[in-house]
Amino acid sequence: MAAEIVNPRSDSSTDKEGGAEPLDSFDPAFALHRGGKMAVQATVPVRDKDDLSLAYTPGVAKVCTAIAEQPELVHDYTWKSSVVAVVTDGTAVLGLGDIGPEASLPVMEGKAILFKQFGGVDAVPIALACTDVDEIVETVVRLAPSFGGVNLEDISAPRCFEIERKLQERLDIPVFHDDQHGTAVVTLAALRNAARLTGKTLAELRAVISGAGAAGVAIAKMLVEAGIGDVAVADRKGVVSVDREDLTPVKREVAGFTNKAGISGSLEVALEGADVFIGVSGGTVPEEAVASMAEGAFVFAMANPDPEVHPDVAHKYAAVVATGRSDFPNQINNVLAFPGIFAGALQVRASRITEGMKIAAAEALAGVVGDDLAADYVIPSPFDERVAPAVTAAVAAAARAEGVARR
Repeated sequence: MAAEIVNPRSDSSTDKEGGAEPLDSFDPAFALHRGGKMAVQATVPVRDKDDLSLAYTPGVAKVCTAIAEQPELVHDYTWKSSVVAVVTDGTAVLGLGDIGPEASLPVMEGKAILFKQFGGVDAVPIALACTDVDEIVETVVRLAPSFGGVNLEDISAPRCFEIERKLQERLDIPVFHDDQHGTAVVTLAALRNAARLTGKTLAELRAVISGAGAAGVAIAKMLVEAGIGDVAVADRKGVVSVDREDLTPVKREVAGFTNKAGISGSLEVALEGADVFIGVSGGTVPEEAVASMAEGAFVFAMANPDPEVHPDVAHKYAAVVATGRSDFPNQINNVLAFPGIFAGALQVRASRITEGMKIAAAEALAGVVGDDLAADYVIPSPFDERVAPAVTAAVAAAARAEGVARR
């Protein structure tokens, strides 16, 4: 029997297990989501038979025939070059975990409207009823002719790494796992500005990342690529190091390019004397561990809704504090990155999104702050209208420089 959908504005109420929770009161979240948050809109008029004959048969046949003869024309005469598939299997949705494809749709719709609002990019939510790596890959490959890019979203680690790699090997359009790379781009941008504010360089910094999932691994890779002095990654069992025998293949790879200092043991041990803490794991870091960091350290505690280190605590010891929340300064928000990254990649019909394009996005994002740099302003607001154009232009230029642009 299907579950009853309760209208939050109705006169009824429902008792939930564990206590009564009225559903008859007005809830703006439900009100906003009723009927979904997006729709398809035509870009050409169909007012009469002449319009109809051009938009559909017989006029459309001419375009189809031309594309059949010259496949690259699909970019000019369809929506392909300006639309992204937002693909999930619902296994790692926000902080809710594995809630399934149907329950993931509100988030995927939200992602799609952020693409449009902040990057001018159309996006289509696609929630898949499968979790097998190869099934997901095959499904997306078969859908790919309709899209100019693929944004993987809320797919659990370590499967997300393999899915992204296999898709990029099979497709000639950008494939981007935002939970990994979007987070990494914005983190690097904020870190560059924090270093600039305090007169330091990335090469002088030792960072510790709490969390060895999708975001933690991607941040570590990007920081190393950008020239960080050293970075250690910690999971639930402690620092990911080459002397551990319980590492997954992904963590073994991480151990190979991080932790030059050879630290082993707990996160707290790694934080002693560290210049940067980056939290993408949840949990709570003891205040004494934060106090043991280097003077003038940076604390980026990005877990939502509860940061690993509350800003009130972090400010006692850190020169710069950032979180993932919008109600504190310096929000590390992926929406600063992915709309512009895809807009730039689509603009030049890039075949992939390279590390150089990601770093260019981070540098452009950091540059938006400019001379207004301050401890409470190392990263711009998502509503700063300069962000998307700056990131778009930088990504497009980097794609051309790296030889992956096709126009």
